[in-house]
Amino acid sequence: MAVVVDKELCIGCGACVGACPVTALSLDEEGKSECNEDVCIDCQSCIGTCPVTAISPKE
Repeated sequence: MAVVVDKELCIGCGACVGACPVTALSLDEEGKSECNEDVCIDCQSCIGTCPVTAISPKE
Protein backbone atom coordinates (compact mmCIF):
# COMPACT_ATOMS: atom_id res chain seq x y z
CA MET A 1 0.00 0.00 0.00
CA ALA A 2 0.93 3.62 -0.32
CA VAL A 3 -0.63 7.04 -0.20
CA VAL A 4 -1.82 9.05 -3.17
CA VAL A 5 -0.82 12.68 -3.71
CA ASP A 6 -3.21 14.94 -5.59
CA LYS A 7 -0.74 17.08 -7.55
CA GLU A 8 -3.47 19.62 -8.33
CA LEU A 9 -3.99 20.32 -4.62
CA CYS A 10 -0.37 20.03 -3.46
CA ILE A 11 1.23 23.39 -2.66
CA GLY A 12 4.73 21.97 -2.21
CA CYS A 13 5.12 22.97 1.43
CA GLY A 14 7.00 19.75 2.29
CA ALA A 15 5.17 19.12 5.56
CA CYS A 16 4.49 15.54 4.51
CA VAL A 17 8.13 14.96 3.62
CA GLY A 18 9.18 15.81 7.17
CA ALA A 19 6.42 13.67 8.68
CA CYS A 20 7.33 10.47 6.85
CA PRO A 21 9.31 8.12 9.13
CA VAL A 22 10.76 6.14 6.21
CA THR A 23 11.45 9.01 3.76
CA ALA A 24 9.00 7.66 1.19
CA LEU A 25 7.88 11.18 0.30
CA SER A 26 9.89 13.78 -1.54
CA LEU A 27 9.31 16.85 -3.67
CA ASP A 28 9.53 16.32 -7.43
CA GLU A 29 11.10 18.64 -10.01
CA GLU A 30 7.93 20.77 -9.99
CA GLY A 31 8.05 21.13 -6.21
CA LYS A 32 5.09 18.81 -5.65
CA SER A 33 5.04 15.90 -3.25
CA GLU A 34 5.42 12.37 -4.57
CA CYS A 35 5.38 9.00 -2.86
CA ASN A 36 7.82 6.18 -3.50
CA GLU A 37 5.45 3.22 -3.22
CA ASP A 38 8.33 0.78 -2.78
CA VAL A 39 9.34 2.53 0.46
CA CYS A 40 5.96 3.63 1.86
CA ILE A 41 4.78 1.56 4.83
CA ASP A 42 1.25 3.04 4.73
CA CYS A 43 1.49 4.50 8.23
CA GLN A 44 -0.43 7.55 6.95
CA SER A 45 1.54 9.97 9.14
CA CYS A 46 1.72 12.34 6.20
CA ILE A 47 -2.04 12.61 5.69
CA GLY A 48 -2.70 14.63 8.84
CA THR A 49 0.19 17.00 8.21
CA CYS A 50 -0.98 18.18 4.78
CA PRO A 51 -2.59 21.62 5.18
CA VAL A 52 -4.57 21.28 1.93
CA THR A 53 -5.59 17.59 2.23
CA ALA A 54 -3.70 16.65 -0.94
CA ILE A 55 -2.74 13.22 0.43
CA SER A 56 -5.13 10.33 0.84
CA PRO A 57 -4.91 6.57 1.39
CA LYS A 58 -4.57 4.51 -1.77
CA GLU A 59 -7.68 2.47 -2.46
